[in-house]
Amino acid sequence: MMKSLQNTAQQLRRLVIRMTTEAGSGHPTSCLSCAEIVAALFFHEMRWDPSDPKARNVDTFILSKGHAAPILWAALWEAKAIHEDPLSLRKLDSSLEGHPTPNNPWVKVATGSLGQGLAAANGIALANRLDGIDARIYCLLGDGECSEGSVWEAAQFASLNHLSNLVAIVDVNALAQSGPAPYQHDIEVFSRRFQSFGWETITIDGHDLGAILSALEQAKKTGPTAIIAKTEKGKGVSFLEGKEGWHGKPLSQEEMEKALAELGEDQAVAPLEPRRVGHYTPPPQQKKPTPALAVDYALGDQAATRDGFGNALKKLGELLPELVVLDGDVKNSTRTEYFAEAYPDRFFESYIAEQNMAGTALGLAAYGKIACATSFACFLSRAYDFIRMAGHSRPSHLIFCGSHAGVSIGKDGPSQMGLEDLAMFRAVSGSTILYPCDGVSAERLTQQATKAQGIVYIRTTRGKTPVIYANDEEFPVGGSKTLCASKEDKFTIIAAGITVHEALAAYEELKSKEILVRIIDAYSIKPLDQETLAKAAHETQGIITVEDHWIDGGLGDAVAATVSALAPVHRLAITAEPRSGKPEELLERYGISQQAITRKILELMD
Repeated sequence: MMKSLQNTAQQLRRLVIRMTTEAGSGHPTSCLSCAEIVAALFFHEMRWDPSDPKARNVDTFILSKGHAAPILWAALWEAKAIHEDPLSLRKLDSSLEGHPTPNNPWVKVATGSLGQGLAAANGIALANRLDGIDARIYCLLGDGECSEGSVWEAAQFASLNHLSNLVAIVDVNALAQSGPAPYQHDIEVFSRRFQSFGWETITIDGHDLGAILSALEQAKKTGPTAIIAKTEKGKGVSFLEGKEGWHGKPLSQEEMEKALAELGEDQAVAPLEPRRVGHYTPPPQQKKPTPALAVDYALGDQAATRDGFGNALKKLGELLPELVVLDGDVKNSTRTEYFAEAYPDRFFESYIAEQNMAGTALGLAAYGKIACATSFACFLSRAYDFIRMAGHSRPSHLIFCGSHAGVSIGKDGPSQMGLEDLAMFRAVSGSTILYPCDGVSAERLTQQATKAQGIVYIRTTRGKTPVIYANDEEFPVGGSKTLCASKEDKFTIIAAGITVHEALAAYEELKSKEILVRIIDAYSIKPLDQETLAKAAHETQGIITVEDHWIDGGLGDAVAATVSALAPVHRLAITAEPRSGKPEELLERYGISQQAITRKILELMD
């Protein structure tokens, strides 16, 4: 067996070198260092079925050091799990991309932005636990990657949640991109770090297949477990092994021939028998649509949209057993505590570690859950790299909710005011952005978020606002609500969230001056209700957008991109550094209050 696995490792090395030389780019030396590890996993240890990339009751491999994608493709090719020519690496229409993406069916989460994989592995482990699947998750990291703080956020979470089926393998090859990695071959540093977070650790020679197999066997007994493997970058090729300056560089044709000569002739890989983890029956597909939530508000009541969001989550928890909620130590503010109290087994406290929260939510979503991750809107910016990478992973359902958005939070000051979040999520391909303004719309839009495909962002408000919608009002994604309209409207005011109420107050003030304006609640910021906005642009003299967000990248920019060719768009938004103060003071100072709206209309009419 050892001989067969060693031959397999060498075969993977040979194929990696051929692939990267043919592509003219890639990271061959980062692949060569982990060849024995990958051979041991795919051709001996992991229980998986090369014919079924959608199987759930199998072990999972996550390549966190995503630049080593060629060795993943090589292993899948040699296992006959893929049929694309491996020499199509990095070509335009090949799924064998430079870093793993779900364009290849064996990849469930995109990696390559380092520090992402272990958090996603956490989510997969949780999904398996919830579904009663006793499978293991293997996550291969690089030593340079372990400089990312997100790795240690994920390590803490895994330990606190007793993810015993999770195995992290650190490829300590001592060389980073531009020079030596911080601790080079001092593998005890990594061992102590994982131990300090409550992990079991095993240190090995990462090229000794006997040691690798022994460590993988030992990792079954407890966990989470980190296997710290001392390796050589470029292993197996004398002029690459342990040499600086080769990161991300393919070999020339001549160098390739020399390397292949050192690695020996093509060899048959170790035999592989498909294996599963017990028997798993997928839950039945829901035939009937989820019934509309029972919503109970009185017009004029004061209710914060964050409360509506929390109420809806709790109700949806009963209707949607696949709904899972994560929070970043602010559940009593985001109101996810309502769900946590009702469904503690499906709520995961992520503490103040937003990157891991986002990555774990992605792992859950990739394995069939409707995952909802929540924090203050401002703190989601810390997790933005994970959010954009989630976009590349294209999950079926992944919800983020940012509460306490904008200057309207009041006295806490600018560090707590989410003012970039709409721009962030608008930039994520295929995302949906929903921004309720009252309790009814908050509950309805939360339910819509669970139905929408892909990544959905819900923006909620700290303070209470009047209920303006009837309990039976519907809020389809891509819609809007025209709250005031007439044939005599001079201008259209488009608002969302907190500023809807400022716009309505401005309407009354302007009406008293015999000036009529149209008011539109653009609760669906992405996609926008283009038809309604275009109609307003044709029928009025201009558009005024009002938003509690920086002027760049938010509602105003979205509206301008849609209708600026039809009518002038004037944007009222935050343009100066905010201060602490009362909400009403801040709305006025930064030009998004009812008085500011009224002044703008009067200015335009002069």
